[in-house]
Amino acid sequence: MSLIGQPVRRVEDRRLLTSGGTYTPDLAEPGCLHLVLVRSARAHARVSVGTARAEALGGVVAVLTGDDVDVPPVPPEVGTINQAMPQPLLAGQVVRYVGEPVAAVVATTAAVAADAAALVEVGYEDLPVVVDPAESAGGGVLLHPDAGTNVALKLTFARPPGRADIFAGCEVVVSLRMVNQRLSAAPLETRGGVARWDDGRLTYRAGGQAAHLWREKLAAALGVAEESVRVVTPDVGGAFGAKAFPGLEDILTAWAARRLGRPVRWTETRSENLVAGGHGRAQVQEATLGGTRDGRLLAYQLNVLQDVGAYPRIAAVLPFWTRTMLTGPYRIAKARFTAQCVVTNTAPVGSYRGAGQPEAVAALERMVDRFAAEIGCDPAELRRRNLIDEFPHTALTRAAYDSGDYHALLDRLLAASGYAGLRAEQARRRESGHPLQLGVGLSVFAEMTGADARPEHATAAWDGTRFEVWAGTGCTGQGHETSWAMLAADVLGVPVDLVDVRQGDTDALTAGGGTGGSRSLQTGGLAVRAAALALLDQAREHLPWAEVPPMRAEATYTPSGGTCSSGAHLAVVEVDTETGRVRVRRIVAVDDAGTILNPLLAEGQIHGGLAQGVGQALTEEVSYAGDGRPLHPTLAHYAFITAAELPSFETVTLETPAPGNPLGVKGLGESGAVGVPPAVQNAVVDALAHLGVRHLDMPATPEKVWRSLQRSLEAGT
Repeated sequence: MSLIGQPVRRVEDRRLLTSGGTYTPDLAEPGCLHLVLVRSARAHARVSVGTARAEALGGVVAVLTGDDVDVPPVPPEVGTINQAMPQPLLAGQVVRYVGEPVAAVVATTAAVAADAAALVEVGYEDLPVVVDPAESAGGGVLLHPDAGTNVALKLTFARPPGRADIFAGCEVVVSLRMVNQRLSAAPLETRGGVARWDDGRLTYRAGGQAAHLWREKLAAALGVAEESVRVVTPDVGGAFGAKAFPGLEDILTAWAARRLGRPVRWTETRSENLVAGGHGRAQVQEATLGGTRDGRLLAYQLNVLQDVGAYPRIAAVLPFWTRTMLTGPYRIAKARFTAQCVVTNTAPVGSYRGAGQPEAVAALERMVDRFAAEIGCDPAELRRRNLIDEFPHTALTRAAYDSGDYHALLDRLLAASGYAGLRAEQARRRESGHPLQLGVGLSVFAEMTGADARPEHATAAWDGTRFEVWAGTGCTGQGHETSWAMLAADVLGVPVDLVDVRQGDTDALTAGGGTGGSRSLQTGGLAVRAAALALLDQAREHLPWAEVPPMRAEATYTPSGGTCSSGAHLAVVEVDTETGRVRVRRIVAVDDAGTILNPLLAEGQIHGGLAQGVGQALTEEVSYAGDGRPLHPTLAHYAFITAAELPSFETVTLETPAPGNPLGVKGLGESGAVGVPPAVQNAVVDALAHLGVRHLDMPATPEKVWRSLQRSLEAGT
């Protein structure tokens, strides 16, 4: 019997829950020095750094400043981004955000390094601060004078092309300004790394999503050949996009080890992580949707202002994905898009679960609800009238939707949730004036997964007693050890527990694409399957396996293109009209990720994404005071979502196999974070719509809900 589709329990859990995983702080390195960063307390200033007091402390090996660094500032990852905005490893004469490293203390122990860091004297001559991306776009305060602009990148799109009014002929046109707020990835394990040089060759061990990509970036930054760098990634306690690339701190750690001739370890604190360790989203959106009074959507325009922080990194190209998924799962004939990516005196923004696509879904799904309210149509019915119903489908943006059944997604969602009953309960509460008003919110979405089309690599080996597979992906909690063992065992006809899975060593596997963009199964998994097939071909003349001599096979799998996953999510909330408190009563999620390899792992991925999505909708936000001071320096300030705020999730799957790969699989890891934020947001607005509330930006905190309700009530009187 095939293992595909079987609920195989995670094989890695016994190790993780008993002896425990091996994370970066667990890695032993004899004679290792410890690096602690001194970070700027100002958002924009000229700085001077005094190191004498710190250097005098016993156990301090070096106090390094920008004057000591002999490698060039690191440019943005993508060449289309303004290259006149590079980031130095340590700030020189100017700092541009609170948390920017200005010095690095290296000592024999972490405690000594921390004590010495407190003795480093930083002088500040304040410069004008800009934290509002709209103000930054005006150029009144230039963060990078050599660039002559605060704009890192612009994007445009128009179908049909030209300057004609796409809303001409629309009977109804609605508009909204929305903020898709900045979030922290907040992984369970903060960032960190251990660097060692031997005979001019670097070994860097750190929790990352893509060992081979880290090798490439570290080599480029340090000015050495890739063959002179080995990257090893042990167990990783969560990543969510924030560990896709080495941080500037990783490069600095490797550089310091080379300069000092000794191994160096850096471990990020939780406060450092929240302030400077990986933010996502941060879009201001102006959207307009037009159509007919009977509910046909005809034209859509989205203008995006993307805050990329003080130094433009990968976030400056993420609006490309917002543009790609502009019209989502709907038949919309005309669309326009603009994006302006600007720098501000805030921490750099990177990728975060979904990376540009959740922003597109949030804007469109909010607008669909707004349009439904304007014409007096049930939001589920409006979606039904406009869903794409033929596949394959090419969107206006040329995004290729390979397969799907969006009407079936919506039908299953409405049936599983008991939608009609929810609307009836809502009506009863409205009629009675109950203080706890019920809201029902929907979202239907499409998502491109594995769309970068990079090849993936794997090897499979038999040593006479056990099998071993190596994959170029990087596991950050998804269950790759189980999935890849299942794929290999299914091909080889052996039990899953006979297959050992290895990842994350650039010396053991010389090429790999890593994990990100929900690509792992449809690239890395299929590479493992291909390697197992190659091993099986070698062994065919020997039967049984006990008679097969040790052998090894390798394979490269190059996808024909990305896949298009989809889903329909529903949220039920109660809103206390007296306090503004929102409680999520139900989350129902119907997801289509093609063929499901392991339903247990699939459900786990959905649950994780849903939790993060609810967090964005209700509680989480990275924010700054007007002077650039972070207002989220600890978990007491950043309202990280917990199980106490979440209901038991109700999940349903639909499988429309992808035609472009041998197993028909698609990506699933980001769906919850893509689909549920607008569903919860729509539910909150829906609960208060009869009281005059038309829109609420995320997160829907009690204060924000209460104030919006008071404004609506006052306007009504």
